[in-house]
Amino acid sequence: MEDIQNSVHSLLEKAGFEAYAFKIGWYNECVMKNYILPYDYDTLAFIVISTPDMFDKAFKPFVCRQDCNGGRDLIDECMVDCFQKIKKNFPDEEIEIIHDFELHHTRRPKVLVQTAGHVAGAAYYYQASDVKNVPWDKSQKIFGVSVHPKYGGWFALRGVIIFKNVKCVNLEKKSPSDCVSTDELKIELLNRYNFQWQDWSFRDIVPSDKKYCEEQKKYFATLPKDRQELIEQIKTTGHIEVDDVTGLQK
Repeated sequence: MEDIQNSVHSLLEKAGFEAYAFKIGWYNECVMKNYILPYDYDTLAFIVISTPDMFDKAFKPFVCRQDCNGGRDLIDECMVDCFQKIKKNFPDEEIEIIHDFELHHTRRPKVLVQTAGHVAGAAYYYQASDVKNVPWDKSQKIFGVSVHPKYGGWFALRGVIIFKNVKCVNLEKKSPSDCVSTDELKIELLNRYNFQWQDWSFRDIVPSDKKYCEEQKKYFATLPKDRQELIEQIKTTGHIEVDDVTGLQK
């Protein structure tokens, strides 16, 4: 199991990703019945996050290799490409990959990546239930958000990789860092995320070691239907021309 962990970490790190191991049972204990993954408790899985380095190390090189006509979400396509490299590196293992964007026919997510990130100790998944003095009306839907101790909100949970036949009985469970430490700050985080997410401020709720570069901000702030010009800039010059950046789409 340790060899698998080291190989997964090494392969993903080169492309600006990080992987955190967890047991499927830890995840299944935290989700409702219709989200349970059909594997033994001790089955080895990894939650994969994209760090701020992903854009330069994985996405831009991917765009330059593709025939991009604007008909697909290239971030999703890039994630598929990167995850498949992990699968190819373990030809003797039976592996299932579930991306964050995959949905059942009912539009229900195939995996709850924020829950997986939490049980793996990658990033703390803050929800209204983490707040002691709840300021919101009971009828108000408050969506949760994950915060990474190193990257703050400047990262994304991209999916899980499941090694179907590998059991990790002795894997030690690590609690995620509760880096948004006070009740007041948790309330501020959830308010920013739910009511003013377009201004990016929820991502700066705690200090971060690294943030998205201006090119990456501009790409994500542009609607998918309007990204073709940016894609062409990457293919032609390797860079995106940067001006004012507002809002966040993905």
